[in-house]
Amino acid sequence: MDRERFEQLAHEALESLPHAFKKHIHNLAIMVEDAPDPGAKRRAGAPRGGTLLGLYHGVPFNHRGSYYGNMPPDVIVLYQGPIEAMGGGEAEIRRRVREVLLHEIGHYFGLSEKELREIESSPSEDDPD
Repeated sequence: MDRERFEQLAHEALESLPHAFKKHIHNLAIMVEDAPDPGAKRRAGAPRGGTLLGLYHGVPFNHRGSYYGNMPPDVIVLYQGPIEAMGGGEAEIRRRVREVLLHEIGHYFGLSEKELREIESSPSEDDPD
């Protein structure tokens, strides 16, 4: 998939968020890179040989105080290569981009990796019993 289309999928995923969340997202840039460098993997705590699909850089929403004005934007980086390497056509890549973006937005709101994994592993209301 070309970069422009991948970025469009990321934009669509962001736009699909419920208004209740979107209204609290400010000063956030979404970037797409080919793959994480070793430093990014290390900062994310990815295990050696592990896969990193996205990364959040910034001050989580719940840790911001009055000092937060005039700050550069927080950044979510989506790694196109590893996301595409997981396989599937455009529909599967679209689903995965949304999943990774939602995970990183969880970090934006201050959720820990453990909290996000618990949320992601719990059955959703849309899942059949």
